[in-house]
Amino acid sequence: MMVDTSNLGRFHYQRLDFKRWVPILLTSHKTLFTILWIAAFASVFVWQRSVVGGFLVFGRVAVAARPIPKLRPVAFNLTDFGGVGDGVTLNTEAFERAISAISKLGKKGGGQINVPPGRWLTAPFNLTSHMTLFLAEDAVILGLDDEKYWPLMPPLPSYGYGREHPGPRYGSLIHGQNLKDIVITGHNGTINGQGQAWWKKHRQKRLNHTRGPLVQIMWSSDIVITNITLRDSPFWTLHPYDCKNITIKHVTILAPVSKAPNTDGIDPDSCEDMLIEDCYISTGDDAIAIKSGWDQYGIAYGRPSKNIMIRNLVVRSMVSAGVSIGSEMSGGVFNVTVENLLVWDSRRAVRIKTAPGRGGYVRQITYRNLTFENVRVGIVMKTDYNEHPDDGYDRTALPILKDISFITVHGHGVRVPVRIHGSEEIPVRNVTFQDMSIGLTYKKKHIFQCAFVQGRVIGAIFPAPCENLDRYNEQGQLVKHSASHNVTDIDYDF
Repeated sequence: MMVDTSNLGRFHYQRLDFKRWVPILLTSHKTLFTILWIAAFASVFVWQRSVVGGFLVFGRVAVAARPIPKLRPVAFNLTDFGGVGDGVTLNTEAFERAISAISKLGKKGGGQINVPPGRWLTAPFNLTSHMTLFLAEDAVILGLDDEKYWPLMPPLPSYGYGREHPGPRYGSLIHGQNLKDIVITGHNGTINGQGQAWWKKHRQKRLNHTRGPLVQIMWSSDIVITNITLRDSPFWTLHPYDCKNITIKHVTILAPVSKAPNTDGIDPDSCEDMLIEDCYISTGDDAIAIKSGWDQYGIAYGRPSKNIMIRNLVVRSMVSAGVSIGSEMSGGVFNVTVENLLVWDSRRAVRIKTAPGRGGYVRQITYRNLTFENVRVGIVMKTDYNEHPDDGYDRTALPILKDISFITVHGHGVRVPVRIHGSEEIPVRNVTFQDMSIGLTYKKKHIFQCAFVQGRVIGAIFPAPCENLDRYNEQGQLVKHSASHNVTDIDYDF
């Protein structure tokens, strides 16, 4: 993923040297014959590989289309309902007619919509239960970037009002609510929100409502999203809200790493029993942000995000963090595991963010086998993320952060490996570090930063931990007790 520039000079010299020797080599007829023979053999080999699964037409290889599997008792093609994949024709009615036909098949096991190769322009549309949306290879669903075609919806009940503006919010390009048994999959076809126009209008303050996600599924269960690419969302990319039993696997999520505001990758929001695995995410905000409502509205809604497994991911966020919890976590977040995570070229790797007024809790969180490559700050906990929906929040509603473990953490090119900024109001309790070794870009003291933290370190770790933490040996025996958990050693200057 990253280019090593240390050998570019040597490569340039070798390339010049090669140019000098080419004429000499070609003066030998034996050498020239050998080169021509190798080239001919290679071309035949490449041709043979190319025609496997295809056929030769006027000297060009036409690869046979990859067959679409039938995953439901009944399968339709979008073209059966008048769809045209030319990137210009609006296909909203074709999607709606196809989904209407599937809605009548629930008792028969549902139906499948196949989106063939092509560029299928559409305004937002709604899914139905017992449905599979299958995107063929080279199929692209394009979101119409004119907000006049995007419906307005009521604010999310756990947020109180639109996330960016009071009142209604724009719906998502692909939307579903109160559904069961939904599958979005394919041969790595793409759903493209064409968010560039939205981002520009947001920066210019020309939008009167909160932008809509790319895919949003609400109050639903038994959801599978796999083998697709999601890109350039107007706002959050994939937003399951108050859903149960969700699997997201082999999904690629892309947006520019700058000037694509709030394009979070996956935002589980008041969700439970969820698996996210084997994904690549590079976006203009958090790659993953686990949420559960905002201040007094989230407290009243009272639905935590829980029982979430995140594993085998490669993520990047140059603006925010690889995997975040919060800051909207007022309904609570617990029993979350993040393992086998690579965060590269990012501002932060993993982060928990909250503030007075949030209420709720973050507990029973396990991070295991994390790798950081060229990350500014590795592990972050921030308790003063003061952004509120309105002035009606309860300033005495203090979140609880406890029972958080970091086991096997490695990396290089990290400026600050740990910054846990608890406070007297919101201390961080029972944090564990074990098996950590991180290569640093700055050899300063106090780069393992803590404030109002209670916890322990098991065995030797690098860099040396802050004084707030108790020290245990590998056998779990106490070696040194912390003199004070309230020591403050936070430095935001580097």
